[in-house]
Amino acid sequence: MSPRLLLGPMAAFVLVIAACAPSSKTRPADTPSFDIVLEGGSVWKGWGSHPAIADVGIRGDRIAAVGDLSGFSAGQRIPVGGLAVVPGFIDIHSHAVRGSRKSSGLFKHPDAENYIRQGVTTVIGGPDGGSDLSIAKLLSDFESTPASVNFGTFIGHNTVREAVMGREDRAPTAAELEAMKQWVETGMLDGAYGLSSGLKYIPGAYSETEEVIELAKVAGAYGGIYISHMREEGLDLIKSVQETIRIGEEADLPAQVTHHKAMGVEMWGASLETLALIDAANARGVDVSSDQYPYAASSTGISVLFPAWSLAGPREVQLARLRDPETRARVKEGIVFNLVHDRGGDDPSRVAIAECEWDTSLNGKNFAEILRERGKPVNMDAAAELAMEILENGGCMGVFHAMSEEDVARIMQHPRTMIASDGGIHVPGEGVPHPRNYGTFARVLAHYVRETHTIPTGEAIYKMSKMPAQRIGLAERGRIQVGAMADIAVIDLETVQDHASFENPHQYASGVQHVLVNGEWVLKNGQMTGKRPGRALRSR
Repeated sequence: MSPRLLLGPMAAFVLVIAACAPSSKTRPADTPSFDIVLEGGSVWKGWGSHPAIADVGIRGDRIAAVGDLSGFSAGQRIPVGGLAVVPGFIDIHSHAVRGSRKSSGLFKHPDAENYIRQGVTTVIGGPDGGSDLSIAKLLSDFESTPASVNFGTFIGHNTVREAVMGREDRAPTAAELEAMKQWVETGMLDGAYGLSSGLKYIPGAYSETEEVIELAKVAGAYGGIYISHMREEGLDLIKSVQETIRIGEEADLPAQVTHHKAMGVEMWGASLETLALIDAANARGVDVSSDQYPYAASSTGISVLFPAWSLAGPREVQLARLRDPETRARVKEGIVFNLVHDRGGDDPSRVAIAECEWDTSLNGKNFAEILRERGKPVNMDAAAELAMEILENGGCMGVFHAMSEEDVARIMQHPRTMIASDGGIHVPGEGVPHPRNYGTFARVLAHYVRETHTIPTGEAIYKMSKMPAQRIGLAERGRIQVGAMADIAVIDLETVQDHASFENPHQYASGVQHVLVNGEWVLKNGQMTGKRPGRALRSR
């Protein structure tokens, strides 16, 4: 391979680091210079607008050289001409570990095939204010039963608050606030990447901004970031973005609006204002960013439709409220408001059941379909009654079609936005989940890069690799660079495609040919290898 073949601005980079390749003279004659050489691919280093044709040499768990490696020996030479060699993607908002760990997520399905087939090599859990209380035990358990992907986590505000205060709707005492701060500090010392909040969810919804600022200060003191599922993403979206910025500014740490969106028909177009707020904050020195998934529908529990006050306390207290006619009427009024103005999108057909353990026949059906099947009127009152019935029976996960495609594209184009799935580990046959679990990263490359030209290829790769790595300080991942960890995906950019749909979400993405995690094959020639070289990642 001649240097004349090197293309674009990356050429100098490749020539320089190729000189760093170890000489075969310094190694035993019978030892290959590299364990693996990816030969002749279009190398996207994780930043920059153009690739370069080059070889990538891997030794052990690291990238050892990039350039013309034709004169070096290798244990395996894999021709990848015509394919993109990119940093393994990093999902900064993942539910890969959730609930009862041993029976869900990476602990149940450690191959994480839905992620691997998108080119994802690292997932960061603990979002939306929910994490394990003991970060040390979580990461230790992961190390005992590793997965195909690397895993790190945030410490969750809701988790900490519930551990100290239960689900009480009140401010903490000084002693309780100090106890929460100690839990955050312990989480950070054990390796959390920052504090996450879910101010839409219980019990985080009961906290005042000042409480969150005090906890965020602790995370910031240990180099963490603050990442927030904001208090509201509908009518009070602007106030919630302002609150997120305020928390970052007063706690003096980077802040991130997670799964940035404008929810509800009345708020479509509001991304113009939210992005302007982020720009203004950065202009005055406040480090604010956002992430998003590339779909115009969200997914969370049906309980999100309920007014926060109605969810306070243990389950038996919640159910007692619904048994009291006067209180039930107040709850219903709040649900109708949210159906009209927020996640309901002012249409019962916009709310669908994703996963319902107590009645799997509901999976995949929207509220309008369920009401028609039962001979009920399709209106907001009946939809609210259905939501209360679902809560009474144990709850269900939902999908909410209440966002605008124009907002999705505008947020994606913003230079401070990275890509994250807000998804988890799924395998065919488990419910009718949001397609983001199978398609997020492939969809960006297929739809928003190749088909609609919303963002260019290099920017998309950056938003899915180096940008999230930099955000939380993963200095050795998210880039194709000598010395970096060998987390690499090899992708056919002409054919990469998400296939998951809202109607049929259990479809793996295609077009990702190879994936290496820490220098080991987890996907080779389009086939899962069964290897699980993922590592527990710690911030310190």
